Amino acid sequence: MNAPGGRTAAPARARAYGPAHHASYGREGLRIVRLANFVTPTSGGLRTALDRLGRGYRAAGHDPVLIVPGAEARDETADQGRVITLPGPELPATGGYRVLADRRRLAALLDALAPDRIEVSDRTTLRWTGEWARRARVPSVMVSHETADGVLRTWGLPAPLAVRAADRLNRRTAWAYGRIVCTTAWAQDEFTRVGARNVVRAPLGVDLERCRPGRRDPAVRAGYAAGAGVLLVLCSRLSVEKRPGTALDALAGLLDAGVPARLVVAGDGPLRPALERRARTRGLPALFLGHVADREELADLQAAADLCLAPGPAETFGLSALEALACGTPAVVSASSALPEVVGTAGAAAADTPAAFTAAARGLLALPEAPRRAAARARAERFSWDRSVAAFLGAHEAAAAGPAAALPPLPQEVGG
Repeated sequence: MNAPGGRTAAPARARAYGPAHHASYGREGLRIVRLANFVTPTSGGLRTALDRLGRGYRAAGHDPVLIVPGAEARDETADQGRVITLPGPELPATGGYRVLADRRRLAALLDALAPDRIEVSDRTTLRWTGEWARRARVPSVMVSHETADGVLRTWGLPAPLAVRAADRLNRRTAWAYGRIVCTTAWAQDEFTRVGARNVVRAPLGVDLERCRPGRRDPAVRAGYAAGAGVLLVLCSRLSVEKRPGTALDALAGLLDAGVPARLVVAGDGPLRPALERRARTRGLPALFLGHVADREELADLQAAADLCLAPGPAETFGLSALEALACGTPAVVSASSALPEVVGTAGAAAADTPAAFTAAARGLLALPEAPRRAAARARAERFSWDRSVAAFLGAHEAAAAGPAAALPPLPQEVGG
């Protein structure tokens, strides 16, 4: 099979289950094996983060290997390093999410790869890999990409039950791994609540070259706005925990207030058919693009918009909102999420109600355009991928390429 860049990759089983060799013998740098579930070709923030961190690890002289589930086995070489896909079952009603369910095969692959570090982006179905790492004497990191209690609440569990269930899960997670990496202080709070002492913080980043205000093109904006005076954008997976319906509600609220707005939705997911029916029934000017694979096209859309809407209440960082800021587009975000910490004064935090999102959007639109767009860009410039990679490598104690070493204790926060 052909790997990205025209190279030929061997079949997954042939390479993955070949003779084991330890990364610290015969080469510099660390083999950092990363495992992630819930990643698809149309995934958003997690897929972007995995790609950019992998590229950064390679640039620092390390050997990143990513293992993800898919429909069939693959073994490829990409800019982010080696990417191994293992067959995994598709979860019903998730819009294509799969999981690494074959523990025996995954454990054998880990044995064969002989990692110096493992980095896990799933605190539930992959938590057993922490025990594998302990037995293999491999330092381990779990990256918290969502809050457990926030996700449980969005799925309908009452708040007190969600908190108790999340606390049990987080205690086990903190015990299972050497370190827990949280991208914001907001995400860190649920581990602090249970007394976890192995938590460090490392922010994510944004591509400040691709996402820039100079991409704002009047012709592109006119095409998407279709005559509307205000262009809104939602870049999100269309699933229940993201609360995309709030964006439609905010659009309706603006129209009722006499604001001539239009919403463009970039993203796909299990809720898309219902959302499209809802927009048609209510006569809302909303355009659903589906997944936008072309990152340049997506950045053009984000730069063209007047406001970005980010209504997900369980977001621990919010890469799409940060990308919009980098393009000069301020964001209205859920006050229940980590996004107020990320966007700062370059956006507006709203309670999780249609009226609150509408009011926050009107407040931002009332500001002069040039200053609000300049403030958005200035905020985004605080989040580079270089800084993010350095912080994540700090969590691994792998900032400089070299032979494997034991992890000494770290301070509470890495990378600011």
